Amino acid sequence: MGCVSKTKNENASTEENEMVDYFADNGFGNAVAIVQHPSGVYHKGITYVAYQGTKEDPYVVSYNHETKEWKGPFKAGVSEMGKDPNRKKKIDNHGKPALLIDDAGYIHVAFGGHGGTPKDGKNPLGNHHYGKNLHAVSKKPLDISAWETLDNISIFGTYSQFIKMNNGDVYLFYRHGAHRSDWVYQKSTDNGVTFEEPVSFLKHKRRTDLEAEDSWYPWITKGDNDELLVVFDYHLCSDVTKKTKGLGHIAKRYNVYFMVFNTRNNKWKNVKGESIAIPVTREEADAKALVANTPNNWTFQGVVDLDPDGNPHIGMTIGKEIKGSRRSAPKTMHHFKWNGTEWIHSINAGLPKGNGDFNVKSAKELSFYLESKTQEDVGEISRWDSFDGGKTFKKNTVFLSRKHSGFVISSLIDNPHPDARIIVGEKEEGSDFRKMYLLGDNGPIKRSKKETQILNKKR
Repeated sequence: MGCVSKTKNENASTEENEMVDYFADNGFGNAVAIVQHPSGVYHKGITYVAYQGTKEDPYVVSYNHETKEWKGPFKAGVSEMGKDPNRKKKIDNHGKPALLIDDAGYIHVAFGGHGGTPKDGKNPLGNHHYGKNLHAVSKKPLDISAWETLDNISIFGTYSQFIKMNNGDVYLFYRHGAHRSDWVYQKSTDNGVTFEEPVSFLKHKRRTDLEAEDSWYPWITKGDNDELLVVFDYHLCSDVTKKTKGLGHIAKRYNVYFMVFNTRNNKWKNVKGESIAIPVTREEADAKALVANTPNNWTFQGVVDLDPDGNPHIGMTIGKEIKGSRRSAPKTMHHFKWNGTEWIHSINAGLPKGNGDFNVKSAKELSFYLESKTQEDVGEISRWDSFDGGKTFKKNTVFLSRKHSGFVISSLIDNPHPDARIIVGEKEEGSDFRKMYLLGDNGPIKRSKKETQILNKKR
């Protein structure tokens, strides 16, 4: 009997101490994405991560790289979305959290919005759809265990993107409503306690030649000094008419654009330094900000970075348009770079079909971090390196792979530790929940299996 009892205890101890390569099991839907960013920040030895969890609420977890200690996840707020069992589209996915740490050490998340609803009042800069854009702040500096939600940003936002400047100013960029809305920013000079009124920088506008409106999808990040870099594509938002009713709204996106925002003097310019008037219309964008036309091809989710010479590099996924369909063919990552005179487009550079982010180390050396699938139906998160300025890429490292599965991927963590560069959710067939991973140069950071099992705990 003694031997049997010991074996059971040993088994229990083994299960108690089992380590797994994910940090939580309650990622929900598309738990992270490139557009809502950053999803993670490395600060004073700790990586802080935000993701969409159960019922589309925002969750935050942290990892101490010295002590190897995980904390959380803690629920940072309550989303207006994800709670209605009668809603046809059960998971909206537009309110994933973006995360920022201000100069006083308080942690901020913006989450929960897809344009607001008519009951919230008139949207002065666009139309409505669902949810409310909300802003939550940690109650104590660098403490993710307790949060409060503030009423100081527009509830009509979606696709939140946070940026903190070197002087501590905080910018929150987002679309001010559903598809037919301006893109705006709100600025805070007091660590997010208050925000100035929204400023439109991309304009939605009715087409006169088509049954459609102009719309946009930008991605904003820091450049040199006080400048912000903006890569964006154009969304032809067609009316739902008798011609399109069977398809509904179609996610038609075209072209690649780039511009720069100097936050010191509030001036906008193109890559040549020419002034751009805001809010930018389609005509202004075509005349001054165009990187590439993509006729008969759809674009999706651009990213941008500078090389040490100050020249921008752009990544944009592009796929062939399928006429009469809501979707394009699978999109492949394309690379564009400014050589000081013109934009160079690398064609057939060897990159796979998939989405991701990148960093540029020099004019010649750059790396894409991508989610993709192999011909054997293996989902991968991998790094693809170029040493010839983006002309060709080769797969260097596979950080994570799963058979018959796929992944959603975040943008690169802000100021990343080498062991924690990107956040990933694993799509498992038959479930809306995702295992969440924190990946770096050495693969996933492991955690006790018991600590990762959030779904069976009350939180």
